[in-house]
Amino acid sequence: MGYLAQHLMKLIKPLLLAGSLLLSLSAHAEKIAVAAAADLKFAMDEMVAAFKQANPADEVEVIYGSSGKFHTQIQQGAPYDLYFSADIAFPRELAKNGFAASEVKPYAFGRIVLWSASMDATKMTLASLADPKITRIAIANPKHAPYGKRAEEALRAAGLWEKIEPKLVYGENIAHTVQFVQTGNAQVGIIALALAVNPELASRGGYWLIPDTLHEPLEQGYIITKRAEGNTLAKRFTDYIDSKPACAVMTQYGFVLPGEVINK
Repeated sequence: MGYLAQHLMKLIKPLLLAGSLLLSLSAHAEKIAVAAAADLKFAMDEMVAAFKQANPADEVEVIYGSSGKFHTQIQQGAPYDLYFSADIAFPRELAKNGFAASEVKPYAFGRIVLWSASMDATKMTLASLADPKITRIAIANPKHAPYGKRAEEALRAAGLWEKIEPKLVYGENIAHTVQFVQTGNAQVGIIALALAVNPELASRGGYWLIPDTLHEPLEQGYIITKRAEGNTLAKRFTDYIDSKPACAVMTQYGFVLPGEVINK
């Protein structure tokens, strides 16, 4: 080998090693897309941040929205690797129809509350919503949002639906419902406890916990989708969701964990 060839090899060798290292790192880095019910926004953001700190090479993208709409999108081929639903019935149906690569795993029970950014909701009950001074009440759309469905159930159980229905404005999901109340487009809303306890909302108004005896349980569950079958990151992330640190975050945001007694 001539001098020029040897010199070129000395220059090229570090580049080859660097390229090999980059390929090795990229081979170990993984990415998943998570479809999550909007009530998980604050809790999931915290859990993902903690997971990323321990797994900096991995990428977890979370899209928040309506559980019912995600349920439809996954059946239509939407590229989600994990699906966290505010109503466990949705992932159960997906699993039944072959769209899941895992069993359906319950992760929490949600609670609904009255919340207002302009009124003292701590002194309210559902009966307060019949007050003529309250003209706009926000709930999530019961047709596809589990929190909206439970809000309707509670209002019907309290004998208030017919009186309240003309005042209702519907959010696409529970986070959108909160925005109606935050912006003054509704004076009060029936929202997720998990959102009401976040400092951003808690600093603007208190809440009144709606008795869970007025509605069906908000049992929530997740699946690894068929698309993510064999995806090791999806499995590692769900293992983390089931861990004690993640469960502590869920409890912090007012979720009731499976097996726990719901405080009426």
